[in-house]
Amino acid sequence: MNRAATLHALRRLAYWLGVVSAASLCAVLALLLVAREALRPAPDAWATTLPLGPLKVEIGVPSLIWLATTPWVAQMLDGHTLPSRMGPLHLGWSEPDQSLVLQCQPCTVRSASWGGEALQLASVRVSVRREGMALQGSLVSGALHATWRGQLTHQRLLLDLDLPPSPIRDGYALFAAAIPEMATAQIEGSFALRARLDLPSRVLTIQPRVEGMAVQGLGTDQWTHARSICSRNLTPAQAAALPGPGSLLARAVIAAEDQRFFEHPGFDLVEMTQALHSNQRAVSALRGASTLSQQVAKLLVTGGERSPVRKLRELLYAVEMEQTLGKARILRLYLDNAPWGATVCGAQAAAHTYFGKRADRLTAEEAAWLAAMLHNPALEAQRWAASGRINEKRVQWVARSMPRRLLISR
Repeated sequence: MNRAATLHALRRLAYWLGVVSAASLCAVLALLLVAREALRPAPDAWATTLPLGPLKVEIGVPSLIWLATTPWVAQMLDGHTLPSRMGPLHLGWSEPDQSLVLQCQPCTVRSASWGGEALQLASVRVSVRREGMALQGSLVSGALHATWRGQLTHQRLLLDLDLPPSPIRDGYALFAAAIPEMATAQIEGSFALRARLDLPSRVLTIQPRVEGMAVQGLGTDQWTHARSICSRNLTPAQAAALPGPGSLLARAVIAAEDQRFFEHPGFDLVEMTQALHSNQRAVSALRGASTLSQQVAKLLVTGGERSPVRKLRELLYAVEMEQTLGKARILRLYLDNAPWGATVCGAQAAAHTYFGKRADRLTAEEAAWLAAMLHNPALEAQRWAASGRINEKRVQWVARSMPRRLLISR
């Protein structure tokens, strides 16, 4: 073949390669545009923005979920990893279950319900199978195995999770690396959980159930005669005059901090559930759910760091205290160690600092005043120093809530 013929052939090849490339590019762009239009959300739909080739596309999240859970697409996702708020999500395909599998190791969970602090889980595995617009699957972490179901619409995804009765110790084992008490604590009992999560609003509703919880091995029995550092400067006569569990101050403290003190076993599921729901709507301070028993654990052992793991540790001590010390001693420990602002701690020091008298000689109004400070001692102490007054509405609420008498168990 002569040189002219060779050049002619190369030109024709280049031409057709160009045509094919251009056609392919046009086809790809057309597919991208078709995909964008197919996934484009309705004006009122739940949407997000994702990079799709050279384009940034607004996509309806329900459409994306529907597409990702379509078997032939889910199989193509097998082996890929996606970034997420919880950490890298590893995608897989389970042929026997015809399910998309999502797994993170480790997995970080955050929620405004407990203050936004992260919970670290070693592994979470979620399977997803779709039939029409209905979803179902399983959620596995450690030894816990829950089932879930969901309903998908253009505006939302409503998820219901059911954890059957499971050993409480298995739940604690998920956080064993952050809970030193797991090395010695003997934990009995079971817990179950039903939860509903509404997306994209992220409204979480939880119905927990606990049965037969008991704890041993933490040594709270040694606190029977423990003396508070708050009373180290008190004379024996002053220490003996500390308010008893039937005093006006004890009544006020129970009214302010733990109105079901004599009814719960160290934790209050009703208050925990209400606090969880309330905190999702909170715009400022979060509502606490600690019983007096849990607060004693915080004062003596765990410290005041805001953390869901700290709450789990407090719960262990609170349950054991109820079994080893009883209500009267727990209440006395709280009164002996509670903070009342600045460097003031303990009921006796608070009574002398703010009213110049012994704690067992406080009037009902003075007792309500001191108890009302406990929800935020530092702030109320500053108000007191500046104006001689504190949150008077809370004082009145505590006074109205004070029980007329207390029934003290052993």
